[in-house]
Parts: sequence; C-alpha cells; structure tokens
Amino acid sequence: RPKSFNRLQVILQHLKMSAHTDSTAEVVLEKRGGAGIITLNRPKVLNALSFSMIQQIYPQIKAWEQDPETFLIIIKGTGEKAFCAGGDIKVIADAGKTGDRLTQDFFREEYTMNNAIATCKKPYVALINGITMGAGVGLSIHGQFRVATEKTLFAMPETAIGLFPDVGGGYFLPRLSGKIGYYLGLTGFRLKGRDVLKAGIATHFVESEKLPALEKDLIALKSPSTENIADLLNSYHVKSKVDQEKQFVLLEHMEKINSLFSGNSMEEIVTKLKQDGSPFAIKQLETINKMSPTSLKLALRQLREGASMSLQEVFTMEYRLSQACMRGHDFYEGVRA
Repeated sequence: RPKSFNRLQVILQHLKMSAHTDSTAEVVLEKRGGAGIITLNRPKVLNALSFSMIQQIYPQIKAWEQDPETFLIIIKGTGEKAFCAGGDIKVIADAGKTGDRLTQDFFREEYTMNNAIATCKKPYVALINGITMGAGVGLSIHGQFRVATEKTLFAMPETAIGLFPDVGGGYFLPRLSGKIGYYLGLTGFRLKGRDVLKAGIATHFVESEKLPALEKDLIALKSPSTENIADLLNSYHVKSKVDQEKQFVLLEHMEKINSLFSGNSMEEIVTKLKQDGSPFAIKQLETINKMSPTSLKLALRQLREGASMSLQEVFTMEYRLSQACMRGHDFYEGVRA
C-alpha cells in the first residue's frame, strides 16, 4: 500500500501542476529543468496579489525548498506592464467593512510567505519587470536576487491609502543608504529602471527583451550553486548598456533627503521641510500633505524601530500594525478615494 500510495501522490502532484498551467489560473506553478517557476497571472489587474495566490505560492516555495531536484526558484509576472502592482486592497477593504476574517488572514499569510522567501534555502530570483509595488515588493525584495529592467517601476505608496509600507518595509527601507528608505516610505516616491538598482532594491539590471533568454539559461543550469546563478546573472548584467551613463535620480537631492528626513517625528520633518523652502522641499511637503497623517506617523515609527529589529520581529510588528489599520477608518477612506 505505501508504494502505490506514494505513486498516487506523485500522479496527483503532476495533475495539480498541469492544472495550474492553464491560462486562467491566477498563479502558474511549474517545474522546468532545475528551476521552480512562479508566474503571477492576472495581467488585467497588473498581477495584483490575491489571497488564493498566497495560499498556492507559500506551500509551493516550501515544497521546492525540500526538493533535491529543485536548485532555484524564479518568480515573474505575465504581460509587459507589471510584475505585481500590489495586494488586492479593494477586496481587503470590502472584507473589513463586513467584519470578514480576510482582514486577519490576508496579512498573516502574506507576511508568512514573505518570510518564507527571506529564509528560503534555495536561491530565489525575482524578475521584476514593470510595476513592482507593495505586495509585489514583498514577493521580490526578500529573495536573494532581484533583476530590474528599464520597465521596472518601484514604489511603496501605502501612506496614500491609510496603510504603511508593510511586507517587511520596516526592515529593508531603513537599511537602504542614508535616509532613502524613509523618503521612499513616507512619500511613496517612484523609482524607475536602473534607479531601482542604484537605490539598492534590485541586485541586477537586464534589458527586458533579454529576460526570456536569461530565464532559459537559468533553467538550463545543471545542479547550479548560488555562485553559478550569480555568475550567470552578472554576465547578463554587465552587458546591459541601457541608461548606464545616467546618474541616480536622487543623487542631487541626497544631502537634503538625509538631513530633512532625519527628524524624530513627522512634525519635525514637516518643520524642516518648511524651513528649507527649496523647490525640492516644497514638492515633498505637497506630497506629504496628501497622505494619511496617521499613516505617516505609523510609518516613521515603524522604520525607526525596524532599523534595529530582525526581519521576523518586523513582520510581527507589521502584522499588529495592519490589524490596527483594519480597525481604524483611514484605510477604508484611502482605498475608496
């Protein structure tokens, strides 16, 4: 019985895999060569992350991590526009209004998945082509390799919807150079293309037209080590010439960002911006004035405290914050607006 039972499990697993490769599935999970491939497949809604996608991705990462025949995991999005533009916030907001458990389950399962990516024993390669925001950042930033293209558009715009830069933002944002992370987290500023690499969010830059070839080469690697994967990514990276000469978009503002966003409170940051009075400072004030004031205060404290926490401690803090936001009213108004 055990033998036939095991064989049955294998057959079921294959059936499940082939079922997932149909074009209507929200997420496609497949094994090709030595690589497990996750394809976010909701191009019409910019591959927004739904609860059912999380429920499929998490156990698959855990299974591939244990599988001796899987040497790396690749995650990508369908279509040219987005890797993943964020979580399914409309659905979460609707659930919150009716007291549905989804407001608890979504965040808990999402952060658990983000942590699985961060702690994954197999090299994890995120091809972040197109819009990568919020939940999409959570699916990529914690992995070992993040490959940006000229089409990548990165942002953490949560303060605009009464939330805070979650999915581990409390960990990775304060660890970016200077006060860049505070600036990105509070203002939701968008980084494009090579700037995503220069800010330290991506590890490599490859032209989008080269991604299919890169993926093919990754799949073809025979029992690769992390070094083999890094070497392959580097070989593509060094050949990419797009925007190579352009200086980092925030370079000329770095001194101001570092001084203006080093305040201990939002009031202090606002005062500094007002006193500075430069066109850059005035523009930041205008942006900040459109955000949820509560979210700005939450985010600033989240980043200041997260700077000295482990990633796991940050996820615990962010889960509690998420639930506080679900009980408040800014999130629902932010999503509506």
